[in-house]
Amino acid sequence: MKSIEPNPIAVDASPAINTSQTVFPILLALSFCHLLNDTMQSLIPSIYPMVKESFQLNFTQIGFITFTFQVSASVLQPVVGAFTDKRPQPFALAVGMCFTLLGLISLSLANSFNLVLLSVGLIGVGSAVFHPEASRVARMASGGKHGMAQSLFQVGGNAGSSLGPLLAALILLPYGRFQVIWFSLVALLAIAILSWVGGWYKRSLEVVVAKKSVAKPANVSHLSSGKITFAIAILLLLIFSKYIYMASISSYFTFYLIHKFGVSIQNSQIYLFAFLFAVAAGTFIGGPVGDRIGRKYVIWISILGAAPFALLLPYVNLFWTGVLSCIIGLILSSAFSAILVYAQELIPGKVGMIAGLFFGFAFGIAGIGSAILGSVADKTSIEYVFWICSFLPLIGLLTGFLPNLEKSRAS
Repeated sequence: MKSIEPNPIAVDASPAINTSQTVFPILLALSFCHLLNDTMQSLIPSIYPMVKESFQLNFTQIGFITFTFQVSASVLQPVVGAFTDKRPQPFALAVGMCFTLLGLISLSLANSFNLVLLSVGLIGVGSAVFHPEASRVARMASGGKHGMAQSLFQVGGNAGSSLGPLLAALILLPYGRFQVIWFSLVALLAIAILSWVGGWYKRSLEVVVAKKSVAKPANVSHLSSGKITFAIAILLLLIFSKYIYMASISSYFTFYLIHKFGVSIQNSQIYLFAFLFAVAAGTFIGGPVGDRIGRKYVIWISILGAAPFALLLPYVNLFWTGVLSCIIGLILSSAFSAILVYAQELIPGKVGMIAGLFFGFAFGIAGIGSAILGSVADKTSIEYVFWICSFLPLIGLLTGFLPNLEKSRAS
C-alpha cells in the first residue's frame, strides 16, 4: 500500500489536487465559466425582437432559431459524455468554448436568417461540449457533496442566463446587434479560465487512477434494470415539463408582455431578467437540501410546487404577472441539480453519459418545444401558448413513482 504514496503526494503540490475534499476554487471557476457561457447563450433569445423585425420573421421562424441552437447543443451532449467517460479529455472545455467564440462573431455579422441559424448552431456545439464535461469536473471537485457541487455549478449558469436580457436592454437594443461581437472577449476570458481548470483536471486524473488501482470496485445500483429504466423515464418526463415551461418564458415572455400589457421592448427585457434572476436565486437550494433530506423530496417540491402559481399566471394583471413569474422561477429552478444527481446515483460510474443525456435532453426538448409553441402562437395567440403551458408543472405528480434510493441502499 505504501508503495503508491509518492505519486499522489507529488501531484498534490497544488493544494487543489485532493479528490477527497471539496475543491472550492475549481467549483467557483466552473460556476463563473458557466455564468459566462450562459450569459453568451442567453443573448440569443434576448435579441429575438430585433431579429424578428430586421428579417421580417414570424413566430415559427423565431422558434426555429431556438430549435437550431437547442438541438445542436443537445444531440452531441450524450455522445460527448459517453466518450469522455471512457477517454477523459481535460482540455475539451476550452476547445468547446472556441466554438462559442466563433458563433458570437458570426452572429454579430449575420446578414440573413440562414447565417443566424449557423451562428446559433456553433454556439450550441460549444454548449454540447461544456455542460457534460463541466458537470463531470464539478463532481470530481465535490469531495462527496455532489448536490452542493452541482447546484453551485448550476447557479452560475442561471445567473448568466438572467444577465442576457439585461445586457440586451442596456447594450444591444440601443446600439444594435453588431455589439454582440464585444461578447467574444467574454468567450476569450472563459477559454483562459477553462484552460487552467483543464490543467487541474489532468493532474487530478492521476490521483483518481492511482486510487482506483487499490480501491474497492465502484458501487453498483441495488435496483433492477427495469426499475432503473422506469425511473429514468420519469425523470425525463419531469425534465420535459420543466424545460418546455422554461422555453415558453425564455423565448416568448417578452412577446407576451408586449402583446397583452403593451409594455416596451426594453421593459419586457427587465421582466425577463427578473424571472431569470429568480431562477438563479433558487437554483442553489435544490442541491444542498437534496444532500440533507433526499433528492426525491426536492423534486416533489420543485416541480409540483410551481403548479398553483403557473395555473394563475395567465389570469393576472401586469404587476402580479411579474410577481408570479419570479415565484415560479424560484421554485422550479431547484429541480435540475436534484434530478441530475439522483440519475447519477441510479447509474453509478456513468457521470458523463448521464450528464450529457440530461443536459442534452433538456436542451433538445426546449428547442423542439419552442418551435412548436411558436407555431401554436402563429395559429392562435401568444396568450393561448401561456395558458397551455400553465398545466405542465402538474406532471410533477409522477415524482411519486420514483424509488427512494436511500431505502434501496439500506436494504
